[in-house]
Amino acid sequence: MKYFIETYGCQMNVADSELVMTILNDNGFESAAEIFEADVILFNTCSVRQHAEDRVLGRINNEMKHKLSRNVKIGVIGCMAQRLGEELMQLSSGVDFVVGVDMYDKLPEIISSAFHQEMLSVTDINNEQVYPDIMPVHQDPLKAFVTIMRGCNNFCSYCIVPYTRGRERSRGYAEILEDVRIAVEQGRREVMLLGQNVNSYQYQDISFPLLLKKASAVHGVNRIRFTTSHPKDLSDHLIEVMAENEKICQHFHLAMQSGDDEILTRMNRGYTASHYYNLIAKLRKAMPEIAITTDVIAGFPGETEAQFQRTYDLMKAIEFDYAYMFKYSPRTGTKAALYTDQVPEEVRLDRLQRLISQQEKITHKKYQEQIGKIREIYVEGISRKSESEVAGKTPDFKVTVFPGTKEMIGKFINVKIVDAVGWTLKGEVII
Repeated sequence: MKYFIETYGCQMNVADSELVMTILNDNGFESAAEIFEADVILFNTCSVRQHAEDRVLGRINNEMKHKLSRNVKIGVIGCMAQRLGEELMQLSSGVDFVVGVDMYDKLPEIISSAFHQEMLSVTDINNEQVYPDIMPVHQDPLKAFVTIMRGCNNFCSYCIVPYTRGRERSRGYAEILEDVRIAVEQGRREVMLLGQNVNSYQYQDISFPLLLKKASAVHGVNRIRFTTSHPKDLSDHLIEVMAENEKICQHFHLAMQSGDDEILTRMNRGYTASHYYNLIAKLRKAMPEIAITTDVIAGFPGETEAQFQRTYDLMKAIEFDYAYMFKYSPRTGTKAALYTDQVPEEVRLDRLQRLISQQEKITHKKYQEQIGKIREIYVEGISRKSESEVAGKTPDFKVTVFPGTKEMIGKFINVKIVDAVGWTLKGEVII
């Protein structure tokens, strides 16, 4: 029986799709190269924003032709499945089964059952599930997403993740290191460690900084990245480990969300604006060349113009290399969705645009500052715009394009940056 997985959302979902592929392959299923070849179509979904869920429902409707022409089953897995459960079957008649994030090991039997009965929904939360002893088959030939923990304990008032992914639990460090070792043995030189809050990883006496040291010591690995970090759990030890280990990339994604203390409290973020600012200062003192990126929400419920201005000013003072900026969108099931002081849509949009306009100038400046520097690029493929160029990333996660051939793919090449166009660096190979 052939299956096809279509993945939406964050890197955690990409990693989960690889986990599901491994489970299915180990149970006699076969991955289909194209969706029209599949007997089973799986949509691995995201629930962070309503738009993501609406997009999946639209895709399911588009694939109804396969169900009508032959006996194809459609399943929804991931966060949207966990959040909505059986309700998904009412929203779309095309859905045959719904499986939550802790029940993937049951997928082989659920799929088989779906061919013999009408509909199934299996969305029990298992706050101990880390899928032990399963080594995911990583799909990218050059880099691997390695999950180190599942779930989240933070309950930010705007976020649905703790309700869809359950409580926080850490994967055994020996399994993580074995995952990294296998990925490297198969030719990958870059590994990204994943968790909803990697800073709070703890397995026995192994903390996240110690895990980073062990992962970077695996023979053959060149680069270690990680995401996502929560400011309230960022330790001095982690900063020290990053600064002293050249294999750990000097790029840090640290979600700020707001620059106003009252809004941060309403968000249940667990830190103040000054604490966040001091963390950035510590990172830059230890690693002057570090790139720092962030997430920011504009128009959170109750946000006044003065409070928004504090966010605007803090972003200006910090000068992030890049920022993912969003207008606040209520998510059913979260505390913030019940707040009665919602900011009008037009105000949210206006504030978002002001943040974007400022950040574009800062990012442009940051990229221009790269001109003249020598950077090591991990070549990931041929450039999308020219077959005579290759593209890859600097250690601090900046896309760089330069003249080259396909033989360079998978290699580390020293490049002199000669230009910056948009959010792409242009380079020349150093001979």
